Amino acid sequence: MNGTVMNGTVTNGIKLNGINGVNGVHHHGTECNGVQGIIKAVKKINVNKKNKWGYSEEDGPDTWCQNYPIANGVRQSPIDIVPRNGAFDSSLKAKPFRISYKTETDVDIANTGASVKVQIKRNSGLSGGPLVGQYRLEQFHLHWGSTNDRGSEHTINGKMYAAELHLVHWNSSRYDSFAEAADKPDGLAVLGYFVKIGQEHKGFKHITDQLRHVTKSGDNIKAPGEFNPSCLVKDDTSRYWTYLGSLTTPPLYESVTWTVFDDVMEISQEQMDALRSIKNSSDCCIVNNYRPPVPCCGRRVRASFPGAAVLS
Repeated sequence: MNGTVMNGTVTNGIKLNGINGVNGVHHHGTECNGVQGIIKAVKKINVNKKNKWGYSEEDGPDTWCQNYPIANGVRQSPIDIVPRNGAFDSSLKAKPFRISYKTETDVDIANTGASVKVQIKRNSGLSGGPLVGQYRLEQFHLHWGSTNDRGSEHTINGKMYAAELHLVHWNSSRYDSFAEAADKPDGLAVLGYFVKIGQEHKGFKHITDQLRHVTKSGDNIKAPGEFNPSCLVKDDTSRYWTYLGSLTTPPLYESVTWTVFDDVMEISQEQMDALRSIKNSSDCCIVNNYRPPVPCCGRRVRASFPGAAVLS
């Protein structure tokens, strides 16, 4: 899951003036005069390198712990959910989710270089289920694979799906903004849906139809018309697993109450291809932008329903 953090971009721009006769070496607009300027520029480059992450062998999930030690924490996400090990909690069934998403006009769609992110402006609320208090929808995004047999971050008995949708909320009962809530233990709540290839998703079409306008990393667009994120949520929200976890991308804050539904979302192959068509900062198509499951470290996964079955 992405918060507001995206792949860091290393800036190599240094202009050197007056050092050993070197003048006018200029890359991306960082200008340095004298030794102090060089030192400042090198420090800036090092900071940017530290923040760079992605999904390649060089900067992918196996390397994140080098710059984000919390990657090896005991409350990390995603995990492999084993239904037979889930503990049925009847209190969850007694507290149904209450979802009050509002219609957005000209919704903001961005290519973050790691995924597509749809920013929510209106006060769309979520409460109930495993949550205490009111949460507000901040954004949603997806993770997907290069083929239809991989792409989800969470797995069920080791099974992956073609993609996974994350609806990201922050605790508006305790905090004043997403930024304030993002690193707090009870700060965030994410609703996760597995995604498989099937029928076209008519609501999601409003988003996928616009992806041709955000093909490059950093592109963004206001999609004309109205869009209500409730179209992404299934009518029955009573069957799910929940556990305490983290963001699935750096900075990997251990701040998320996860809800992973057992009902699978369907999108068409054409919609999946649209996701795979957008590009990262290296001008390569974004695929396999998922973190593999990490150890549960003794955490308890609760189920809202008894006898949880394996997903079909």
